[in-house]
Amino acid sequence: MEVRPYQAAEIAGRESVMEGEDMRVTVLTLDAGQCIPWHFHTEITDSFVCLEGPMVVETRAPRAEHVLNAGERCEVPPNVAHYVHGLNDGAFKFLIIQGVGVYDNIPVGGDRSA
Repeated sequence: MEVRPYQAAEIAGRESVMEGEDMRVTVLTLDAGQCIPWHFHTEITDSFVCLEGPMVVETRAPRAEHVLNAGERCEVPPNVAHYVHGLNDGAFKFLIIQGVGVYDNIPVGGDRSA
């Protein structure tokens, strides 16, 4: 898996569960008010599994808002901009599973309402 450098979001914690040639799995912990800003990946599908929440995965084109409670999941395919935050800016923890491809993290301009 090719990893391109990017400015990682400042969050409470990152724990690598596994990383191989074709997949990586990470647990991300975000404190109240923290988020993963709008971005997209050109080849990677992000699969989110909420561990502690609730959390929100917003997408553009198609515009959607997925509110996930512990045990719930959703996927965001390549080239779909997404923004991840806690419901009402609360703290949350999730597992992210990313498959084969170039892992890039391309920022998308705009604010939270973008």
